Amino acid sequence: MNDAPSPFYARPASEVLTELATSPAGLSAREAAARLAALGPNTLGGKGGRSDFRLLLSQFKSPIILILIFAAILSFFLDDQTDAIIILVIVCVSGLLGFWQERGAAHAVEKLLEMVETRGTALRDGLPARIPFDEFVPGDVVSLTAGCGIPGDCLILESRDLFANEASLTGETFPVEKGAAPVRPDASLAERANVLFMGTHVVSGTATAVVAKTARETEFGKVSARLRAAPRETDFERGIRRFGFLLMEITMIMMTGIFALNVLLEKPVADSFLFSLALAVGLTPQLLPAIISVNLAAGAKRLAASKVIVRRLAAIENFGAMTILCSDKTGTLTDGTVRIQGTYDATGAPSDHAFTLAYLNGFFQSGFANPIDAAIAAKGGVDVSGYAKLDEIPYDFVRKRLGILVHKDGQNLLVVKGALRAVLAACSRARLPDGGLAPLADVRPDIEKRFEEYGRQGYRCLGLAGKDMGEAGQAGKADETDMVFEGFLTLWDPPKPGIAQTVANLAQKGVRLTVITGDNRYVAESIGRQMGIAEPAILTGPDLRTLSPDALVARAARTDIFAEVEPNQKEDIVRALQKAGFVVGFMGDGINDASAIKAADVGLSVDGAVDVAKEAADIVLLDPDLGVLENGVLLGRKTFANTLKYIFMATSANFGNMFSMAGASLFLPFLPLLPTQVLLTNLLTDLPEMTIASDSVDQDMVERPRKWDIKFIRNFMLVFGPLSSIFDCLTFVVLLHFLNASEALFQTGWFVESVVSAALIVLVVRTKRTILTSRPSRLLLWATLAMVGLTLWLPFGPLAEPFDFVPLPWSFLPALAGIVGLYVVSAELAKKWFYRRFG
Repeated sequence: MNDAPSPFYARPASEVLTELATSPAGLSAREAAARLAALGPNTLGGKGGRSDFRLLLSQFKSPIILILIFAAILSFFLDDQTDAIIILVIVCVSGLLGFWQERGAAHAVEKLLEMVETRGTALRDGLPARIPFDEFVPGDVVSLTAGCGIPGDCLILESRDLFANEASLTGETFPVEKGAAPVRPDASLAERANVLFMGTHVVSGTATAVVAKTARETEFGKVSARLRAAPRETDFERGIRRFGFLLMEITMIMMTGIFALNVLLEKPVADSFLFSLALAVGLTPQLLPAIISVNLAAGAKRLAASKVIVRRLAAIENFGAMTILCSDKTGTLTDGTVRIQGTYDATGAPSDHAFTLAYLNGFFQSGFANPIDAAIAAKGGVDVSGYAKLDEIPYDFVRKRLGILVHKDGQNLLVVKGALRAVLAACSRARLPDGGLAPLADVRPDIEKRFEEYGRQGYRCLGLAGKDMGEAGQAGKADETDMVFEGFLTLWDPPKPGIAQTVANLAQKGVRLTVITGDNRYVAESIGRQMGIAEPAILTGPDLRTLSPDALVARAARTDIFAEVEPNQKEDIVRALQKAGFVVGFMGDGINDASAIKAADVGLSVDGAVDVAKEAADIVLLDPDLGVLENGVLLGRKTFANTLKYIFMATSANFGNMFSMAGASLFLPFLPLLPTQVLLTNLLTDLPEMTIASDSVDQDMVERPRKWDIKFIRNFMLVFGPLSSIFDCLTFVVLLHFLNASEALFQTGWFVESVVSAALIVLVVRTKRTILTSRPSRLLLWATLAMVGLTLWLPFGPLAEPFDFVPLPWSFLPALAGIVGLYVVSAELAKKWFYRRFG
């Protein structure tokens, strides 16, 4: 009996390439397409989320809808086919409407997401090609650099100074060094140093690797149920859930009570059961999920037109509810174009030698391309033709240094560049202007003083150091000791024009800016003042380490600038601000921002960010400008405001009508509306609301952040629901005492009044102001008027008989107009009182 083959990471790369039918030149485009068709997309959940069929089924998952369908089927066996067909038709039409709207919204969002989808570089037909992650297949050869996400479980073919962050898979906080050497077959995940895993990312260095496993075959896929925790529930989702519970409580109480009372009054059990079910459906805003999806998708489209791409729709509400925005300064608050201000020796004198060392370090480094080295290269003026690179000690976020070993004229020189204090920690001496060396301890106070002065002038300051390595042709972290401090590199990135006004505008709209930066406190304070923060409260990374969690919550709420922050502290700051009661947005574009972006209530990144930052973000800005963000916040608030309009309509007209219906059923000898008529009422009153996303929003609705307030919604229901019932009762009086209505005429008349008043009341409750001063959008107005016209026509049209309607006497129409007009006027007066009383 043959032993099972060794796993791919325990075999030579050549053997794995042969097994995968590929080569170091990668696959042909044709072969890759064939494999993709055979294996499916490289995702853990399937591309595009739910299938159309599953989306359609989800429209009928409500327990009440399922009971209604069961009741309709039961009616067939009780020889009441007409009612059964009508119930099923209405339920199906409602479900299909929701499906059509949600499908359109989902497809629109998919197109927007394609603009910021995560891509990687694969060799196709021997040439590098940027392709979406979900199109990678086993056998693809990928090129990886710092900041790249990993598209599958990959075997490293060759690498240089490669470190990967595997925290999402192994829990290891610090980057792990990787190489191409095979490991033993029983190696644990953490020990597989020649494998790059899906769901992780490169921190520094470069690599070429072959994709061995994709999708659910990867280690990440195997444990995705455990690792891929559900996204953090947003305040919007939490509000919808709590609103659903409120409706469920009211619905169950009314449904049970009305059914029991009708049976006690000796009304037919089957009719009473169907009526109580229809009553529950009438109270429930059936199209709420579809209307929310349409609202959010419409909001996403408007945001996209403003260069803001929404990756997670529910984040739109949090975008509008955001009360504090955490942001790094580079590229967002500043120009993002780093300029070299100067290079100086240890005494502060200009130094060409220091710039030469900075240039060598930046020119030969092979890690993540960064604006500092780009600025050094742009200044130029250094001839590197006589130098040869021997080795590199990659930058990491713990050492905060980058080392390059170069050779020239028989000398091997280690050049280190990094955060000033991190560089000083590796030095024992400092170079003087005359070329001599002095003990670092003797000159360090002067160095620290100059560092502070540069910072107060708004310059970022890096340190430069060198070390003669003798004949050593390799260098490691252990060699970063006993070095010579060679001088300073000062950088300048001025604030963007108009940034102070933008920050002030955000503050006026209730969004406070908090800067989180790795720069020293002096640079951060200088930039803060230039942005209009007169006396910024500053907290540094070292200070954070001394605070208890409770103390951090208290201090974070009063802090304007967090300076000298380490990457792992950014997430702590976000969580502290959340505990302090803020809705927190975090904007970042770097590898070390990903965890904070994911932890924030709304994670923001930019299109030029590293893959891992974009993947963690809810919202991606195509233009890294706070001005774009300001507009996005307003659009987020408009989207939320339009969603609330439907909620207000549902909790006023629906609740009032159902309350009236329940009460009327107790004293009338017949049901006030037939079950099919109740369902039709619910469907027709919801239809115009499908256009609510197009409605205009009053300025006062977007001036401040707004959150779900279930107590406010309940109060709205308790005021406007009974108000609706008063005019329903007035309709009963007209029908019974003035028109001596029969059963069919009563049901027809009240159906018409119920739908017309519910359709028109949305024009009132959609705004705090009057209809005359806050006009609805044309689409909403015409949809409402069209529904009123359709409702008035129904008793006279071909659908009258199936729904048991009878033609209305013309004398009823003036009375109807008077009742509805009086209802609208009363609602306007009640609205004025309500907002004065409840805000």
